[in-house]
Amino acid sequence: MMVQTVTGPIPAERLGRTLMHEHLFIAFPGASYDPLAKVDRTAFIKDAVQRVLKLRLEYGVHTFVDPCPIELGRDATIMKEISERSGMQIVCTTGFYYEEMGLPSYWRARSVDEIAELYISEITKGIGDTGVRAGAIKVSTGAPAITAQETRFVSAACIAHRATAVPIITHTTRGCAGPEQQQLFAEAGVALHRCLIGHSCCNPDPAYHRRIVDAGSYIGFDQIGMFYHRTDEARADNLVQLVREGFRAQIMMSMDRFCARLGKFSFHATAEHIAKVEYLKSQGLYQAHTYMFTDFIPMIRARGVSQEDIDSILEDNPRRFFAGDHLTVGS
Repeated sequence: MMVQTVTGPIPAERLGRTLMHEHLFIAFPGASYDPLAKVDRTAFIKDAVQRVLKLRLEYGVHTFVDPCPIELGRDATIMKEISERSGMQIVCTTGFYYEEMGLPSYWRARSVDEIAELYISEITKGIGDTGVRAGAIKVSTGAPAITAQETRFVSAACIAHRATAVPIITHTTRGCAGPEQQQLFAEAGVALHRCLIGHSCCNPDPAYHRRIVDAGSYIGFDQIGMFYHRTDEARADNLVQLVREGFRAQIMMSMDRFCARLGKFSFHATAEHIAKVEYLKSQGLYQAHTYMFTDFIPMIRARGVSQEDIDSILEDNPRRFFAGDHLTVGS
């Protein structure tokens, strides 16, 4: 099975150690109209190259999946340049964000088939005139439940998956509605082992995690370090429990970091949140793409997860996911 990267297709066996949910650049809708919102493109690319080089050379990461939604500043040209300059294999996606924070009005007015046609075109022909093809489909839903509008975009993603066979990577807001996403996928004829239910680590309930893995999907512990949703201690405890229960083969670990963001927070940040961010910046931890290796992995190692487990999660699981290999649930 071939995996489409921003510089061309590669065999799934060449993915190597993979971070399944990271970002290079994000810009929430409207940020470009803020006269104070500026990003120095040259400086950003230089910094991003240094970040992914550090991941590759010091931590053995070979592949960086950037499932940036179309309307959140996705720039395939920048992704390709960073990949070429760093040697990091980068996979980008097609697909929009969730209703509260995205879904441009133009595309809300389109039919499900028209949305699917866009996704299929970006997978088979390329994103605009960049020559870069998407290697996966992004699905995003809000909290606490999936809206009617979001359901239409999920349906379009299912059509595009059936037409192209590329896998689906999801965003769940605050770890809500993962099983409901799975239900929509299954009803549309999508095999659940082709789906990664993202941000599940933001839900503290082990029963929620079991519903996802028991149904046969991959589960994303992919907001490691996002303190304002959940503590990493809770994430570590829940991840370790899944490993002990036999679900190592379905876990994905990542951080959902970005190298640069245009403008301010996409929410009204509290004084406490801002203070926490400033502290992390002072410690060199905020948005560090190495944080999972320096802080979180030692945390789960201390709880009994072996290096073999970690290597399998970071290498075997992404390869199997992209290759479309069948899962034996609980193996």
